Amino acid sequence: MADLHVSWDDYNALTEQLALKVHTSGWQFNQIICIARGGLRVGDVLARIFNTPLAIMFTSSYRESNGKTQNQLVISEHITMATEGLGDRVLLLDDLVDSGVTLRRVVEELKQRYPHIKDIRTGVIWEKECSVFKPDYVVQYLGDNPWIHQPMEVYDEMSPEDLARPRRI
Repeated sequence: MADLHVSWDDYNALTEQLALKVHTSGWQFNQIICIARGGLRVGDVLARIFNTPLAIMFTSSYRESNGKTQNQLVISEHITMATEGLGDRVLLLDDLVDSGVTLRRVVEELKQRYPHIKDIRTGVIWEKECSVFKPDYVVQYLGDNPWIHQPMEVYDEMSPEDLARPRRI
């Protein structure tokens, strides 16, 4: 199993493909919720394309070994949004579904916390074969379960002091 290395150009193109899949499905939604951190960029782009309110739900499970070891899942108590309330037809977005635990649990939490929600559908760029949860919208299915190196990960090991140093381009 080789790791998957993704450039910014590829990441942006894949995000646009996800938006197109949602659009061509014909499903109408009135709220986007992204799972932070991985889903922040995906959620922002789709909220702009669909001109739909964006809400953010924070979760955390990958905290050790530079974010490569999954621990206990923590789901934030509140959703951050700039609207009065949450819509009732929700598109829940993340960058990928790995084990599937996070996406499955967040869907369960949303249904429990917000009983007015009539429909929740999920979208990701990548779905790994090992996932126990199957999203509604997927751009790439990864049957060999690679570790995905996303372009923003260069910042995981960068400090403010590093910005002052000359960089190789």
